[in-house]
Amino acid sequence: MKRAFYDTRAVDEQDEDLGPSKSQKKRDSEAMQKLGQELARLPADQFERIDLPEDIREAIVEYQRMKSFGAMRRQMQLIGKLMRRLEANAVREAIDRATGESRAAVAAHHRAERAREAMLASDEALTAYVEQHPEVDVQRLRQLVRAARKEKEAAKPPKSARELYRFIHALELPPIVLEDGINAEDEPEHT
Repeated sequence: MKRAFYDTRAVDEQDEDLGPSKSQKKRDSEAMQKLGQELARLPADQFERIDLPEDIREAIVEYQRMKSFGAMRRQMQLIGKLMRRLEANAVREAIDRATGESRAAVAAHHRAERAREAMLASDEALTAYVEQHPEVDVQRLRQLVRAARKEKEAAKPPKSARELYRFIHALELPPIVLEDGINAEDEPEHT
C-alpha cells in the first residue's frame, strides 16, 4: 500500500515542541544586545541604580572605555551573550526605573511622598501604614519618623526625612529580579 501524500500520523509524530526556532533565538539575542547598548549609554548615576550581575557590569564598563570600533563591536557581542540569562522585560523595567520613564516608579514615588508626609503629620497614619505593610521593620520606621519630626521642629536640614522617604520607597517599589534562572553555561555556544 502506498502512503498518502499527506499522512496525518506522520505529521502528529513530527509535530512535537522543539522550542524556539533558530531565527527566534537570534532575534532574542539581538534584542538583549540592544538592551546592553542602552545600558552602556546610560549616564553613570543612572547606570549605578541598576542591580546588574557583576560580570555584565564589568563588561559594560570595559565597553565604555574602548575606542576601537571592532573591539567595541566584539565587546557588545559579549555583553549580549552575557545578558541572555537575564529576563528582557525585567531589564527594560530596570532601565525605565533608572531613567524615570517607568510609570510604576513614578506612582511609587508619589505613594512614598504621601505616606511620609502623612506619617510626619500624625501617629495614626504611621499605625495605618504598619497595618497595611506587615513586612515593614516597625522599629526602624518609628525611629526614622521620630528623627524626621525632631529635624522639622528644630528647622534642621531634612536628612532623616530623606532617609524615611528612601525606606518607604523601597517598600513601595520592590527591587527587580533580572536573572531568569537559566545559567549561561547551560546554553549551547551559538553566535
